[in-house]
Amino acid sequence: MKKIFNLFKNSKNFKLLLIFGLIKKLIVAFILILPYLSNSQTNAYKDKFAHTYSIVAMDEKTGEMAVGVQSHWFSVGTLVSWGKSGVGVVATQSFVNPSYGPMGLKMMENGMSAKNALNKLTNEDEGKDYRQAAMLDINGSVVAFTGKSCIESAGHYIGKNFSVQANMMLNDGVIPSMKKAYLENDHLPLAERIITVFEAAEKVGGDIRGKQSAALIVVGNKKTENVWEDKKIDLRVDDSEDPIKEIKRLLRVHRAYEHMNQGDVAIEENDTKKALEEYSKAQSLFPNNHEMSFWKGIALLNIGEKKQAKEIFKIVFQKNINWKKLIYRLPKSEIGRAHV
Repeated sequence: MKKIFNLFKNSKNFKLLLIFGLIKKLIVAFILILPYLSNSQTNAYKDKFAHTYSIVAMDEKTGEMAVGVQSHWFSVGTLVSWGKSGVGVVATQSFVNPSYGPMGLKMMENGMSAKNALNKLTNEDEGKDYRQAAMLDINGSVVAFTGKSCIESAGHYIGKNFSVQANMMLNDGVIPSMKKAYLENDHLPLAERIITVFEAAEKVGGDIRGKQSAALIVVGNKKTENVWEDKKIDLRVDDSEDPIKEIKRLLRVHRAYEHMNQGDVAIEENDTKKALEEYSKAQSLFPNNHEMSFWKGIALLNIGEKKQAKEIFKIVFQKNINWKKLIYRLPKSEIGRAHV
């Protein structure tokens, strides 16, 4: 009998039976774990990955609304931060459902409150346990949601006209620190106030993975006719070793160009004195920008301050002789200057 068994064991058919048996066991095992795979991944978490901390807020004095976000994930601003003037702002994060942004804004624009809009979105989302989101509408109504399956440390805090929310943080101190920073810096413009929230979050640990990208959007309290006028501030740092430092620098540059734009308007209105004031303010914020120096020099020429203008031009021309060529083209322009 033993000899017969050994003969069969060494046969090709016996080996095939063993292989089929193993395949059968693997199929059964896969069928048993399939429900868990489909529930935890296929449905919920085919969506984008953006674990992060963020803030939505409204400035009580100006009515401006803002959303700010920082994450150890590339280009977080393309997914998380959404806003529209005269409507509201949205932050959607964790295992991101990006549709919360445009759909939330659309519902608020159609008259739905932030609270009702977010409730509707989460109630219709099979993956809501993995979501984290916050919304603020034009009336100052604010709401936040943190799904029970968001990665610790996760949570949110809703205050008057603002909400801070975070997930995958190093510790439970991040959200309280964000809240404290926002409340203590109400003397600052809204955008600068949000930068202090970023800095406070990092000071106590921030994202457990570190830093990589950040975004900041500020919109107005009134709807705009033109799309390009909708966002007062729209800054992004997609990939950086220190995105908070970089977005803080970009905000300073943005403020400088706000003064440059006001100087442009003054030039168009033939108010050279006003233009000079605005260009000087811009230059103080961004002293190494030679274009700002150039237009300040032009403004000085226009009010007869040739000596001061020449001193500025001497420095500017040393950096780039093409600025000298530009001077000779300006008289052909009806408004005395032509730059984009």
